[in-house]
Amino acid sequence: MTGPTTAAAEPFIRLDGVSKVFRARRQEFLAVSDATFDVNEGELVSLVGPSGCGKTTLLKIIAGLFPHDGGTLAIGGAGSDFDPARDVGMVFQQPLLLKWRRVLENVLLPAEILGLPMGEARERANGLLDMVGLAGHEQKYPYELSGGMQQRAAIARSLIHDPRLILMDEPFGALDALTRERMNLELLRIWKQSRKTILFVTHGIAEAVFLGTKVVVLTAGPARMADRIDIDLPQPRTLDMKTHEQFGSYTRRIYHLLGVE
Repeated sequence: MTGPTTAAAEPFIRLDGVSKVFRARRQEFLAVSDATFDVNEGELVSLVGPSGCGKTTLLKIIAGLFPHDGGTLAIGGAGSDFDPARDVGMVFQQPLLLKWRRVLENVLLPAEILGLPMGEARERANGLLDMVGLAGHEQKYPYELSGGMQQRAAIARSLIHDPRLILMDEPFGALDALTRERMNLELLRIWKQSRKTILFVTHGIAEAVFLGTKVVVLTAGPARMADRIDIDLPQPRTLDMKTHEQFGSYTRRIYHLLGVE
């Protein structure tokens, strides 16, 4: 068993030769080159590479925030009415909670923006806060929560409008090592319970392998997709798996792809 994936005739996300060029002051900068990989519905796919390699740019292309300049991108399958505004949830490196709003009110913010029925949204928000381990903290302000708890609230906020796709941009990068390990386990639990499709950006090789059903490896700029690796580790994942030879084999392969021997 490799994870809560859903069999489908075609992938939920398909990138084929996707590239992105930024233009400024009559100069061009190739940010992403030849990104080619599939994501099945219900998968958790890690995007790993050095800082500045184009991981976040690729995430923003998938979110519909940037147009791509080459290749093809398809989301949702044939005949899909995929709408990034309603079908994508975002989690960033910083929780970005509004300090003057209580935790429950922060989680409800996307529902307010999208004009969803607030009675149903409030009931869903309470359920999500329970799912991420924040039951009893609904009326606290962000400053009353630890960094890990704030990120849990941000994850709940990303799920409030029931999106089909969650995009996570180095969400645990600002946390200390021990809290980061705990949040990795928490994310896997939330993923299994919510059954959402997740793309997780990180520059941590071990984190990418530990979380992902697949790992997409991007090289340093000009950014180029180096490989896509299927991760065949059992679920549920446990921290002691990081000491196993199979785990080490995956990390060594990624180090080699990135030119780190």
